[in-house]
Amino acid sequence: MNLINMDAENRVVLNVGGIRHETYKATLKKIPATRLSRLTEALANYDPILNEYFFDRHPGVFAQVLNYYRTGKLHYPSDVCGPLFEEELEFWGLDANQVEPCCWMTYTQHRDTQETLAVLDRLDLDTDKPSDEEIARKFGFEEDYFKGTLSWWQMIKPKIWSLFDEPYSSTAAKVIGVLSVFFICVSILSFCLKTHPDMKVPVIKTVAVRTASNGTDFVIDKTDTDAHVAFFYIECICNAWFTFEILIRFIASPNKCEFINSSVNIIDYIATASFYIDLILRRYAAHLENADIMEFFSIIRIMRLFKLTRHSSGLKILIQTFRASAKELTLLVFFLVLGIVIFASLVYYAERIQTNPDNDFKSIPLGLWWALVTMTTVGYGDMVPKTYIGMFVGALCALAGVLTIALPVPVIVSNFAMYYSHTQARAKLPKKRRRVLPVEPTRGPRLPGQTPTAPPGPVPPSAQNRRMNAVKSNHPKDMMGGPGPKMGVMSVVTSSLNPNGLESNPAVMICKPKEFSSSQVNLAQGSTQCYTTLKAAKDLTLQE
Repeated sequence: MNLINMDAENRVVLNVGGIRHETYKATLKKIPATRLSRLTEALANYDPILNEYFFDRHPGVFAQVLNYYRTGKLHYPSDVCGPLFEEELEFWGLDANQVEPCCWMTYTQHRDTQETLAVLDRLDLDTDKPSDEEIARKFGFEEDYFKGTLSWWQMIKPKIWSLFDEPYSSTAAKVIGVLSVFFICVSILSFCLKTHPDMKVPVIKTVAVRTASNGTDFVIDKTDTDAHVAFFYIECICNAWFTFEILIRFIASPNKCEFINSSVNIIDYIATASFYIDLILRRYAAHLENADIMEFFSIIRIMRLFKLTRHSSGLKILIQTFRASAKELTLLVFFLVLGIVIFASLVYYAERIQTNPDNDFKSIPLGLWWALVTMTTVGYGDMVPKTYIGMFVGALCALAGVLTIALPVPVIVSNFAMYYSHTQARAKLPKKRRRVLPVEPTRGPRLPGQTPTAPPGPVPPSAQNRRMNAVKSNHPKDMMGGPGPKMGVMSVVTSSLNPNGLESNPAVMICKPKEFSSSQVNLAQGSTQCYTTLKAAKDLTLQE
């Protein structure tokens, strides 16, 4: 009986989210410095009536937590979100890095998702209008907003910014966005068309020549061709709009340093400055021979296409996809360069082994161009190997190029699909969530060493049911009278003297003690195990 009593004393009942778990105290001591290893009856969540510890936590996660104490292996439940699992482990005092390798990939998926969502937040893909408080926090006058002392400039500045930088904020902003896209397209189209021969006009100069009779005559000479003057006026109108737009956006921007360092804005004001520099050189340096070389820098105006990213979330996602795939693209370039050098050297020496009077590979640098064109599967046909060994090298070069280029493509596609799917999911999420208020527990903490007692007075039916569910017939702990919290004096008598039950409801016996016959008392006196308990019950009955 002592062994049974010791086994009962070493057990502990844990009620987690309504699901009861029973284990040994020694099991919970396997992982020290955790919440379960420091359980005492003085804790506020200990129920002396049910003889259990109650935790209002996730029961599914706790099953894995308790299994970790038993086996020393922490597994991740597939039906639980990662942040919830981490929060539960933090509550129980466990380290999330102890997850087993078989569950590690599944467990860490939420971290990749969180990083993706953080990137999408920085991209500012939301098309909903922010609140006044968010606008005030963004522009740095939150204190004035709460005090109600906003100046007229503080009130109109966010409106100007949203008008020129947030196309989806209002109807007027959409109109300005369409106008900006129109000028970008017209500027790029004008830049391309003015180079067409049919769009150019000859530059005619009158030249004075000497005649045979020592006289002077004038002839018309075509020295050059230039773009039509209409393209110049189109460029002036477009760049006037770009100048006005960038100045207004700079003045109304919430953060000047962030505005200046933005890559899209850098392209914008460099392209605009190139127009004015070209205009000045044409006016004051047209006589210089190398003045036309500055037109090369006007190619930066084509980069204005990146300004369309402000109006298209798909372009933002595409650019972010290439940023996220930078490692894969770098690896692609490395293997591509490695293959180009190897196959250029091989084809150079392969073409020299046999007699080849029409050898196109005069040097290895010329072979680099052939290897690049072959590995990228372009194949211009300007240089081809003519020997059998050279053809074999060319076949290997083509196969290596296909494999090298095809390897990182799935990674780039998966990154784009991941960003795009998360963007669509964020767009469908409700912006306003119901606020969950924190509720404090109603039971206050007990002082250490305080004996848990049941509250005086009549016991409500709910408490009776709880006691009834807690009673275990012929439990060794109750029969032996060992140490620990008592479930009630009369319940011991009921379960020991009459296993079949004196009443239909044992909870009634707890609330309303019953007198015992002399034969029952004599029987209890003969048993050293129940004498003390029964005597106390009799004394309680006589006092009443």
